[in-house]
Amino acid sequence: MNSSTQQDTGKLILRITLGVLVFLHGLSKLEGGLDGIFKLVETQGFPGFFAYGVIIGEVIAPLLVITGFFSRIGGILIVVNMLFALYLVHLGDFGRLNEQGGWAIELQLMYLSGAAAVALLGPGKWAFNQR
Repeated sequence: MNSSTQQDTGKLILRITLGVLVFLHGLSKLEGGLDGIFKLVETQGFPGFFAYGVIIGEVIAPLLVITGFFSRIGGILIVVNMLFALYLVHLGDFGRLNEQGGWAIELQLMYLSGAAAVALLGPGKWAFNQR
């Protein structure tokens, strides 16, 4: 396998893994409803319609990333979504460890950094478009 193929394979693995895992979070929010997210967003002083950002950041953006159709934009949308999630839900977790001894926000930071990598690296050869 040449270097180019290895890089494209790595990008594909990153895209599919990140996209599927974030998408599953979005599906669970769709099934449970957005009422709690509306309250959370409004409690922090943001307009309630910001709650729909969850649909964009955890359903639409992961689909863009998985398919490689404007995956850089999808990656940026996931980054923005994760920044909001860190601020709204996980701000108190920055100085905490979880039950297994890891950083309490390690999952959120993995999603954030993976999405940033997709935005910077692009989708690779196996994508609907190279954007």
